[in-house]
Amino acid sequence: MDILWSPWRSEYIEGFKDESAKKEECFFCGAIEHPSEDTERLVVHRSKTCIVVMNKYPYNSGHLLVAPYRHIAEFQHLNTEEITDIMSMLQLSEKILNDLYKPQGFNIGANLGRAAGAGVPSHLHFHILPRWYGDTNFMATIGDIKVVSESIIKAQAQIADSFRQHFL
Repeated sequence: MDILWSPWRSEYIEGFKDESAKKEECFFCGAIEHPSEDTERLVVHRSKTCIVVMNKYPYNSGHLLVAPYRHIAEFQHLNTEEITDIMSMLQLSEKILNDLYKPQGFNIGANLGRAAGAGVPSHLHFHILPRWYGDTNFMATIGDIKVVSESIIKAQAQIADSFRQHFL
């Protein structure tokens, strides 16, 4: 087995040891509490129990996040109404993203806990990510850089409009 040494990563990992020391605002709660700022906060839809938001750091164009209004961290704490609503929003998101972007596939899932890769471990959320053959290229492999070729502002407006059209 080859070993790749990256000692600079230890500083990043050490930063997660004391989560209680980090009291950052949850961006989901901020978006939920400020509906007048939906465009700036990249909100594309609000349903009965959850919010659909563009990922500010997308893996690909159209990368959405679906989160319950309640600030909970664990899947087991969702009630039946929230589960149904979240799954409905993921299903509708898939339809909208299919119509707009024509992807060749999707990743849909949740990272539960910091060790599982959750960027916001205190607020449960699901990712829906359009995928295309070859959407990872040499930039990610060689330069550790992901190129997203669409303006997130344009994408937010287009996706939000598609949600609105669906509910007319």
